[in-house]
Amino acid sequence: MAEDEQSDTEPRSFLTCATEVARLLGVEDVAVEPSDRHARLLAHAVRKPLLERASLPEELFAPLMAASVYDPDPSFCRWFVEPAVYAFGRRRVMAALVDYLRTGTDPERAGAVRAWYCAHVPLHADRSPAYGSGGVRDPALDEVQDIKDAWLEASSARSA
Repeated sequence: MAEDEQSDTEPRSFLTCATEVARLLGVEDVAVEPSDRHARLLAHAVRKPLLERASLPEELFAPLMAASVYDPDPSFCRWFVEPAVYAFGRRRVMAALVDYLRTGTDPERAGAVRAWYCAHVPLHADRSPAYGSGGVRDPALDEVQDIKDAWLEASSARSA
């Protein structure tokens, strides 16, 4: 769900974010559980399909980033960050996290910090079909020094 489509009556939550990712992937909803468990089951259901695709549709980028930021468990937000890094590039993922850090709510900023750590995941050609033939990847997708500088600047501005 894009930010501008978010309903004023429906608060953003990990469950709504995970549900949107599952919907966009065409993953069948899992059995209804208490909301915290339901969200984790949805995250588990989309993990493999996200990593198996050579590319992801553009409409999936914002929901993936939202799910990674709203995931309350720092051990699991990687389930959304890693496929985004493979499909869209480390640069774009980290830039989106800088935006959350700059303009997000307190919970979003905390989620961006958790996801930032995961955005440094090592990339392996044999882990994702997002790599081209011969394990080649456009290096511009992962050029991030200026993004890291922007992160440090935004972090400093937040703590000042």
